[in-house]
Amino acid sequence: MNQAIRNSWIVAVALFALLFGAVSYVQFFAVDSLNTNPQNNRQLLANFCSNRGPILVDGKAIAESVASGTDCKFQRSYNEPELYAGLTGFFSKFSGQYGLEAAMRDELTGNTDAALFDRISQVFTGAQQQGRSVELTIDSTIQKMAYDMIPDNVGGSIVVMNPKTGAIIAMVSKPSYDTNLFATHDAAAFNASMKELVDRDEISLAGSSAYTGLYAPGSVFKIIDTAAALESGKYNKDSILPNPAELTFSGMSYALPNYANGQCYTKDKATFAFALENSCNTPFASIALDLGQDAMTAEAEKFGFNDTSLKFPDRVATSRFPGSEGTLDDAALAQSAIGQRDVLATPLQIAMMTAAIANGGQQMAPNLVQTIRTPDLKTVSSLTPEVLRQSTSPEVAAQITDWMVSVVDNGIASAAAVPGVKVAGKTGTAELGLDESGVMLNNAWFTGFAPADDPQVVVSIVMPKVDVATGAQLTSPNASNLIKAVLNK
Repeated sequence: MNQAIRNSWIVAVALFALLFGAVSYVQFFAVDSLNTNPQNNRQLLANFCSNRGPILVDGKAIAESVASGTDCKFQRSYNEPELYAGLTGFFSKFSGQYGLEAAMRDELTGNTDAALFDRISQVFTGAQQQGRSVELTIDSTIQKMAYDMIPDNVGGSIVVMNPKTGAIIAMVSKPSYDTNLFATHDAAAFNASMKELVDRDEISLAGSSAYTGLYAPGSVFKIIDTAAALESGKYNKDSILPNPAELTFSGMSYALPNYANGQCYTKDKATFAFALENSCNTPFASIALDLGQDAMTAEAEKFGFNDTSLKFPDRVATSRFPGSEGTLDDAALAQSAIGQRDVLATPLQIAMMTAAIANGGQQMAPNLVQTIRTPDLKTVSSLTPEVLRQSTSPEVAAQITDWMVSVVDNGIASAAAVPGVKVAGKTGTAELGLDESGVMLNNAWFTGFAPADDPQVVVSIVMPKVDVATGAQLTSPNASNLIKAVLNK
């Protein structure tokens, strides 16, 4: 009798182990192959109807799953959608996931390897599977302030970041859109909204133009020219640079002119301070011709240009220098050195370039995610600052900082000044050509940081395709207001 009981117990334990193993295998180890099986319609539907974790800013959900009242128990809902569309993206039953909804998919669904025991617990307790929450580094007040600074009829992008940690404080772009229109479970409504969005080619589904848009950077690129010059050993802080009214090229009728709206025309030779204060073109073009294309490209890459692998956590468009393949002629290299021709940069790249100068030459990896928490609010991950690269030496960074302070104190970025605070800055005006009425359109830039002696904030702004006057009104003054707002927090 005892042997029979013992045999029954062994069989029961073996069956339980077999059952547990089968459940564990299907739920956790075979999940990837099952989920990607094109015939697994049930899993596809479950994904779209699941209770994904929220995306949070200052503790409040900007994206969350809510009861839908349909066969799909849950539907994604977005709060202040236009303000955050470029970051959250959207999660659609009909076209998939974009932005952070895609980049943080595994965390939001709770399907990461780290969430294995959470899923086991949910299976055996019968609880609805729920994803983890993702809290962003964004400051909601600064985000709203930056967004409101961009006129609806102009468009543009603003990045505000902490140069010491790489944390993104604000990232906005216009035009924007209502992400709720694409979270619908109604196919006809989705298709109508998608058609309207696709017709607006100035909006990218890939994410905010602050990290997916590529723009000619104009004179903000002169920061890299200056670093290249100082690192070469051929120039120092006391160097006198050639500053002709225009730079001519052998065998060409083309001439590269100096910046027309500053004081460049008053001197035929210039110090670095004067050239940067007035954004003179010919001194920096001359530096590039002296150092050569390879040296200029190497310097640009030390600040992040041509990096195809950057994520934060969404993939960032690749900023490019010189942009053209092969060897450039002198005119092309001179134009590239002042951020024109085929040179392109994202606003995030310009912010990172500036942050490297602010941080003593050390460029930190940009990050948008502050913490990840389980449904019971246990923190499983938090932002750890990461050094991305050493862009330049502390000595070169300090010298460029001094000159950028002079650009604000004595030069054409004076509107970025903040009373009682040393602000380091650089403007940029990249010419794009004439519009239909004969007005020259530009990409208007400002990039800078403060306080210069203990940097806490970097602000980079681009207003594309504007006239010079409009650009001047929208870049440096807005940067001043954002710097004040961050420092007063």
